[in-house]
Amino acid sequence: MDVISTADVSAGERMAYWREMSSKLCAPYELRCERELESEFRAQAGISDFGPVQAALMTSARHTVHRTPKLIRQSDPEVFKLACVERGGGGMTQDGRYTEFGVGDLILFDTSRPYEAEFQRDVPVSRLLLLRFPRSLLPLPTRDLRSLSGVRIPGSGGIGGLSAQFMLQLARHMDELSPSDAARLSTLTLDVLATALDTERTVPPHTRRRALMARIHAFIQDNLGDTRLTPDAIAAAHHISLRYLHKLFQEEGHTVAGWVRERRFEQCRRDLADPRLAARPINAIAARWGFANAAHFSQAFRSAHGLSPRQFRERCATAAPGGDCAR
Repeated sequence: MDVISTADVSAGERMAYWREMSSKLCAPYELRCERELESEFRAQAGISDFGPVQAALMTSARHTVHRTPKLIRQSDPEVFKLACVERGGGGMTQDGRYTEFGVGDLILFDTSRPYEAEFQRDVPVSRLLLLRFPRSLLPLPTRDLRSLSGVRIPGSGGIGGLSAQFMLQLARHMDELSPSDAARLSTLTLDVLATALDTERTVPPHTRRRALMARIHAFIQDNLGDTRLTPDAIAAAHHISLRYLHKLFQEEGHTVAGWVRERRFEQCRRDLADPRLAARPINAIAARWGFANAAHFSQAFRSAHGLSPRQFRERCATAAPGGDCAR
């Protein structure tokens, strides 16, 4: 992941620097900050490329963004931006529509048409995941996209909330992804976004199915520590039948319970291998990831890995730095 930041730029040059970086990352904008806040302006973005999708996890002080007709005439890369708000919020105007957005919400920006966006006035620092991708990669009719850009997709529940959960999982783990993970996630990200925006249900069934599985996986990952994470609970959260949930996992060669258990084991292995957690009791690590019964966890871990949790931790403690004992 590449990082750009105003940290090493003098106070008087920060806005100009951030304007230049924003233009290179996406498209030219007019960026403004209230004069009395210019000397305190700070911004940073961690950037990763997932095939044709560019993801930027941006933390920024309050400012306004204006994509003007003049700037569009000068440069139009024909890309969309999707913002998923992790902290703070703001408002956006495009095509005469004004929309406010907050934590968890998704909002689509069409950089080929003028818009203006501002960060929330009472929040000094906002944090957003910004996805940039060619307009041609979103498999929705042009008329639908025009009506959806600048419209808030609520993150409080339903498909919007589940899609936001997937996006925020992506933000949290961007710096851990291998090139093969990134390639796979570029397709999944666009599938999730297309189904979240598809009010007329024009997206092909296979795309919907892939997007649904991506949202289910993100939901499971977000709720691993909850002992109530059962197949029934997963199906109910995604408004599908238990039978259909089992079918989706069977098509991928897994069972629902097996997938959840392996994700929990994966997190336990990481914690057991982490020297910073060496003093944490094994039963506390197990409970953190949804194993309520310590004896059952120890037996299941030994069956899966051929070592008890304690033996696994000891092996990792003596392994060479950079080893793969946590895998």
